[in-house]
Amino acid sequence: MATEILIPKLGLTMTEGTVDVWDKAVGDQVASGELLCTISSEKLTYDVEAPAAGYLLKICVAEGEDAPVKAPIGFIGAENEAIPETTAATTEAAPPATAAPAPEQTIAQSQSEAAVAATSRILITPLARKIAADHQLDYAQLKGTGGNQRITKRDILAALAQKDLAPAETPAAAPAAGLSGMRQQIARHMLTSLQTTAQLTLQRKVDLTALLAFKADLKAKITPPPADGQLSLTTLLARAVCLALQATPEMNANYQDGQYTKIADVNLGIAVGLDNGLIVPVIQKAQTMTLTQLGQQLKAKIAAAQNGTLTAADYHGGTFTITNLGHENIEYFTPVLNTPEIGILGVGALAQTLKLSENNDVVAASELPLSFTFDHQIIDGQQAAQFLDRIAVNLQNPYQLIL
Repeated sequence: MATEILIPKLGLTMTEGTVDVWDKAVGDQVASGELLCTISSEKLTYDVEAPAAGYLLKICVAEGEDAPVKAPIGFIGAENEAIPETTAATTEAAPPATAAPAPEQTIAQSQSEAAVAATSRILITPLARKIAADHQLDYAQLKGTGGNQRITKRDILAALAQKDLAPAETPAAAPAAGLSGMRQQIARHMLTSLQTTAQLTLQRKVDLTALLAFKADLKAKITPPPADGQLSLTTLLARAVCLALQATPEMNANYQDGQYTKIADVNLGIAVGLDNGLIVPVIQKAQTMTLTQLGQQLKAKIAAAQNGTLTAADYHGGTFTITNLGHENIEYFTPVLNTPEIGILGVGALAQTLKLSENNDVVAASELPLSFTFDHQIIDGQQAAQFLDRIAVNLQNPYQLIL
């Protein structure tokens, strides 16, 4: 029996993927584990391998088309093997025909049912059909741009836009249309984040003079000098955030599809900028790690992100994200939530300044700008300010970071 080639789920929030390129053509012989095609999500590109040996019998989703996770994008089987009519692809592509209208029905009812019956012969992706149903769009007259003239999500969104009935996702279609691969998925994810959350950003500076003195003191006393990044500013900040999240469990949560869920473990995301986009690998159970373990994990995840060796598991389950633009000399900015997370901390450039001491003496100080974005649907401004203050207190009392 033919084997389905499915769109894998590459992250908690992934609902669909885009087929970027097929490396095999229909009729090609393939070995189990051989590269078949490349797909993209909002976070990464992924090589889909053959789930079995045989011949590529059919391609259901053409290059550039979208498909929901776990949907079949092709079939592998014996040479010239027929694909069963009861496969998922056939079931989803052709909804069941409706009964013919009864004579006693009204003209309006008859016309409506006739339209439904007509659509049973139209090729349309499940996601496109759902969007059309949500907005009561009759897609019977639309011309599909997908393979075999299949109607895709893009076709439905374009039709809705013409009627000024575009769903919330429609604004994403315009900028994403000229993009490809990871960039296109990022565009959609960012717009969805902004459209489905009530984002508010708080900003403040934190005096790191004591923390930097603490770092210098430890480096001078540790032999050999630490080499795993355990005393880097990123590691110390990550530790301060973990402690703050443990003290404020309502911040360590996800909000998705109207469901708010607190999460026991601090799964810390670290934003890493690449040439083709921004990705966020996740450090699982970061609250259980020592500074050395946390430094090692940060170093490894960032290197893997830059080398393109992260796996799909490295993106799963994030509860809070840290993003740093300090190396670009940015002071404050407004980070966008990495949904379904409800908080993200933006880090600016460390700056030297002069300030008055308690004795009114002018002293040098090092200050770090922080920008904290949160979902105001879940967290009130006062709670958010208290959480940001906890991070500041942890950084200003550095010995707490090693307890």
